[in-house]
Amino acid sequence: MEKYIELLKTLISTPSYSKEEANAAAVMRAFLEKENVPFLTKENNTWAYSKSFESGKPTIMLNSHIDTVRPAQGYTKDPFSPITEGDKLYGLGSNDAGGPLVSLLATFIHFYERDDLPYNLVFVASAEEEISGRRGLEIVLSEIKPIAFAIVGEPTKMDLAMAEKGLLVLDCYAHGKSGHAAREEGENALYKAIQDIEKLRNFEFDQVSKVLGKVKISVTQIEAGTQHNVVPDICHFVADVRTNEFYTNKEAARIIDELIESEVKPRSVRLNSSGISEEHPFAQLVKKRGITVYGSPTTSDQAIMSFPSVKMGPGDSARSHTADEFIYISEIYAGIERYIDILEELKL
Repeated sequence: MEKYIELLKTLISTPSYSKEEANAAAVMRAFLEKENVPFLTKENNTWAYSKSFESGKPTIMLNSHIDTVRPAQGYTKDPFSPITEGDKLYGLGSNDAGGPLVSLLATFIHFYERDDLPYNLVFVASAEEEISGRRGLEIVLSEIKPIAFAIVGEPTKMDLAMAEKGLLVLDCYAHGKSGHAAREEGENALYKAIQDIEKLRNFEFDQVSKVLGKVKISVTQIEAGTQHNVVPDICHFVADVRTNEFYTNKEAARIIDELIESEVKPRSVRLNSSGISEEHPFAQLVKKRGITVYGSPTTSDQAIMSFPSVKMGPGDSARSHTADEFIYISEIYAGIERYIDILEELKL
């Protein structure tokens, strides 16, 4: 197990911001070579299949990402120095998602040579997750064999996020007519935007998810005007929408567009809600073990998966993107054990 902790320390020491993951990808590939595991690559993404891959079996994908955000303000330790203090391992990306990444890799290698499993495994170390980039897992999915189910490694305290909300960002534009602020001239686009924002604040989508709850709309940015004495003729505001499984992002954008007068422009509709049902074999095994099950409000690479998937990994989401990020080494060891335990019994 120690070699996986050493791998994580090397990854912490290797800056890997989104779109700048080449060196971290090289670290992953060197590790796989040392383990005598053949792998495939595309840009900064790396993937490998279990040794006894059989076309007649369903394939489970074990996926996590190698990129990190930039260090948050307030670090008191070097974010690129893997510092160990007791059970804690500090460093940028240690928790999100280095711990889950090396835990899934350890799980994959544990099963790598097994030919008695009722499924195949493919391990994917992907890029650009932190920015929902298009040169990460998205370009890998078209290359690998059909996937029946996926475990996405993110810090969930090894609880099961059996569903994840989708992310829809809308740029909204209220249009008016400019005029002099001192006279009764123009149509104030800012006032129109405020009316629409109030509509969004009070609006509720009909369908409520048992796991993910309501669709959530938050207006997070607004800008208008050029100077104090000119009535603004346009007001731009941004709505952050978190969708549940009952609405595709495309459907949610249409509903909002029909609700408000402002022009609505989705930045993307590709990051939809994802997950599994309570009847899925993986969910049943998790419940049998008394593991907490919940719906996640945050977005990961699950959003681009059209097949059943879950989010599960060692670490705590509350530590992600924080100064002096850390993970407990014991969490990683426990995570590997839990992954192996569940996969030993899983049948799709």
